[in-house]
Amino acid sequence: MKKLITTSIFITTTFCFGQVGINTTNPQEELHIAGSTSTIRIEGLNSPNNINNLGPGSSSKVYANANGDLVLGTSSDNVAIMFDSENYLEDVQNPTSLINQTGEGQGYSQAGIPIGGTTISFTLTKAAIIEINYSVSWNLGKNATDISRIDDYRARIVQTAMYFRQGNYLGPAILNDYYGNPINGGPGCITSSCSEAAGLLAVHGQFYNNNDGENGEWKNYRNTASDYIVLGPGTYTPMFAAQLAVGDTGGTGAVKLYLGPGMDEVQIVAYYFN
Repeated sequence: MKKLITTSIFITTTFCFGQVGINTTNPQEELHIAGSTSTIRIEGLNSPNNINNLGPGSSSKVYANANGDLVLGTSSDNVAIMFDSENYLEDVQNPTSLINQTGEGQGYSQAGIPIGGTTISFTLTKAAIIEINYSVSWNLGKNATDISRIDDYRARIVQTAMYFRQGNYLGPAILNDYYGNPINGGPGCITSSCSEAAGLLAVHGQFYNNNDGENGEWKNYRNTASDYIVLGPGTYTPMFAAQLAVGDTGGTGAVKLYLGPGMDEVQIVAYYFN
């Protein structure tokens, strides 16, 4: 004779004045699922059943439609990596990457040309929160070569920042965010004489000094930073600005910094929100 084996799973469900509680006897809302590790699964929203689910490794946003139904947004409603470059700037030490220690204006200077030139940009189809991640390289010395290392032992600050230009890298610099607010409280000079300004993001700095002109390090340094901004629909190109600051420039000669001579990572992520 065959035996019938049955298994029962019990879920504690409480009904209280039109409120439903799961794992709770005191529901506080019309549907209350208690427990610090509680979860909800809707199979109609998973990746095998819904083409708008971006699948493993991505985020797919859930929206409430006009009827109050939970639905997945389209791919344009979700998180998108606009680009992820492992070497963004041209690896050169020439006037296009040069930051002079002049002390004029705010001291920032634009530097570096994207590999690919005017073809490098990203386009937003609508307003989005933009996440910026970068790691930019720099070399520093009297002429930033291996035979012209700084040896005055004066502490210097190497500050870097990112800003956006409209269209390609030759377009106008962006000053305000999507809401019309000045980026980070106000524009910063991106030329030593302040002939051009931009909204500076992800400002990061570190100290450098050296008293050994023969053996001191002078290259392969990096500044790494992250930041966020809300931008409207349009085409944008991320760019770099930097400054080299010291308390007294007298007696040390023309100290120079070259931005981007090594591997420079740039990642732009868009979080669409409307």
